[in-house]
Amino acid sequence: MQDDPIPTLTMRDGTEVPVLGQGTWNMGEKASEAKREIESLRAGLDLGMALIDTAEMYAEGGAETIVGEAIRGRRDEVYLVSKVYPWNASRKGTIEACENSLSRMGTDRIDLYLLHWRGSHPLAETVEAFETLKAQGKIGQWGVSNFDTDDMEELLSVPAGNNVAANQVLYNLGRRGIEFDLLPWCQERNIPVMAYSPIEQGRIIHHPEIIRIAKANQATPAQLALAFLLERDGVIAIPKTSNAARVTENRDAVSLDLSDEDLAALDAAFPPPSRKKPLEML
Repeated sequence: MQDDPIPTLTMRDGTEVPVLGQGTWNMGEKASEAKREIESLRAGLDLGMALIDTAEMYAEGGAETIVGEAIRGRRDEVYLVSKVYPWNASRKGTIEACENSLSRMGTDRIDLYLLHWRGSHPLAETVEAFETLKAQGKIGQWGVSNFDTDDMEELLSVPAGNNVAANQVLYNLGRRGIEFDLLPWCQERNIPVMAYSPIEQGRIIHHPEIIRIAKANQATPAQLALAFLLERDGVIAIPKTSNAARVTENRDAVSLDLSDEDLAALDAAFPPPSRKKPLEML
């Protein structure tokens, strides 16, 4: 199944990135788990899951340290994503936070740097800092996380705000609210959506209909949940696991081709939104 290449998505600067990457939430919290976490990320790189997402928030920098170890000697293979805390997102604070993240990961650049969620600092300040970091070569592009449609509209109204390269949000079969407005809004503007918690931290894979459809496709429930997202234009899924065998399982989701009947059954079990809903977060 791994003969099937991972589809790619073209970022606004022309960079091709895989639509199936790797998350790192909760990594770096226990020293006893570090070896497994590093090995799982390296296994993902071996399988072409070259996008790695992390944040200064995760284990207060601990996840970035894990990522740094995992990509050592392989930096040019990786599309690296990290995030700045909202309370660090002033002009000066954003630049300092980025430099600290670079240091923890042992690299000279972050490919995509995100504002983790909205805080009290004006968006114009954060964007100005992002643009400075981009000009310095410390980041390739910048984006946001946990921004709803009105937040995105406001972002585009500030100077250089239209340079936003991605929006990372909670999106999975059980949390489809963004399909009503935010996802189409981003698709129309060629702004990729990064789906975090794509299998709802494992909770949705126990749903009877997911299990039934997965079995009918000779797939696992997790693969089905990922395949559902990979069907969407402009969506990048970033499942997190510290288990190398699970990494292989996730990778094989790209080979799962859902039928119209499968998708209709999933819509029946997990109805798409019929009205605007507040953006969900974890």
